[in-house]
Amino acid sequence: MNEIIKEFIYDLESNKTLSKNTIESYGRDLKQFLDYLNNEGIDYKSIKRTNIIAYILFLQKQGKATSSILRALATIRAFYKYNIKLGLVKHDPTIDIEAPKAEKKLPEILTIDEVETLLAMPNEGEPKGARDKAMLEILYATGIRVTELISLNIDDVNLILGYIKCNGPKERIVPIGKLAIEALSNYIEKYRYKFLKNEDERALFLNHRGERMTRQGFWKVIKYYATLANISKEITPHTLRHSFAAHLIENGADLRSVQQMLGHSDISTTQIYTELIKNKISDVYKKTHPRA
Repeated sequence: MNEIIKEFIYDLESNKTLSKNTIESYGRDLKQFLDYLNNEGIDYKSIKRTNIIAYILFLQKQGKATSSILRALATIRAFYKYNIKLGLVKHDPTIDIEAPKAEKKLPEILTIDEVETLLAMPNEGEPKGARDKAMLEILYATGIRVTELISLNIDDVNLILGYIKCNGPKERIVPIGKLAIEALSNYIEKYRYKFLKNEDERALFLNHRGERMTRQGFWKVIKYYATLANISKEITPHTLRHSFAAHLIENGADLRSVQQMLGHSDISTTQIYTELIKNKISDVYKKTHPRA
């Protein structure tokens, strides 16, 4: 039994697209599957579709996460594909087996108070703080993606009319509010030139080398201010985008408008924020209703 596992792993290693960790996971999954069959007295070469379904149910009863079960099923599919290639097995028992649906993890969002605290952290009276303040304000004011934020050029900003031109997967004009305009004006008029090393540079947000801010650079920025603000939640560069959408819907914005502002091509992607609000209402009810 161990020999077939070794041969399967060797075949996987010839596939250069798989990482070492993935291959090791496949090896563990396969050993667990074959041990299960051995305990049940089933020969893997004569296995039936019902045996695979029984194994999935066995994993679910063990409390395995859906992601782990999906990976186990992927391992079994790959294993039988390998055996068919060698002529050891004639039929693939995994055909037409429905995989369990992956759990939809709701994104973390900040409360309005947490957002206010976070946005108050940068010192607008010095270059780095002014730049960081403008980035955070724009992100929360517009809900644009972080890659879209750092891709902004100076020409994409219209402070008089109060909008930015977003050149992401779906090019769009996005309005920005009064506070975001003030923060952006402060950065552009007083401090951007202090980062500038090349007069031809068109990037809006620059790092200390005078180059366009990177995604990794902004990650460090938001982590720094989250620590200063003493926010215990796990904050990523996407957190303000999620918070922007959830707060709009919470305050009565319609889904279609939020979809357009976020640049979602499918409204079902935007509907996840409705689920967030439902969960929040449920939590409030449980905490405050005397008979909840």
